[in-house]
Amino acid sequence: MSSLEQLQPLMTPPPIPFWPPAPGWWLLLLLLPALGFGLWQLRRFLPAKRNLARAEQPLDPLRVAALAELAQMPKPYDGAPAGAWLQQLNGLLKRLCRNDYPYSQSHTLNGRKWLAFLDNRCPAAGLTRWMILVEGAYKPECKLDDKAIAGLTQAIDTWIRKHV
Repeated sequence: MSSLEQLQPLMTPPPIPFWPPAPGWWLLLLLLPALGFGLWQLRRFLPAKRNLARAEQPLDPLRVAALAELAQMPKPYDGAPAGAWLQQLNGLLKRLCRNDYPYSQSHTLNGRKWLAFLDNRCPAAGLTRWMILVEGAYKPECKLDDKAIAGLTQAIDTWIRKHV
């Protein structure tokens, strides 16, 4: 006889019953709800989350001066020609851009490229819809209504305050 024939057949271990669990599991079953309740009660001692209102950053002196200059510019109300006022606005914006973005060559831009440059720096101002800003200075008798003057002034004010 060979040695393999002398071996006994493999025996399978008896099945482990699922219930009842070992004594340590009973203790864990009692401790988990107590731990959860304790953590729930502990949460009132943790500091509360506070919603911090984001305040607007104080403006630097250059922007304050630019806003003051914008406010002092005589606006072309009552059908007055607006070409000179539009040129002053463009000059103010170009001076700010030359100071804040010295390597961008922004002073050489004009037309839609100039408005796109301004809008890329502050989309909230929405200056691309004010094509009159770049075209109006070249029209012989450019006139703006009061609503357009107020809207353009507000857009430029927003750009000065929020451009990055």
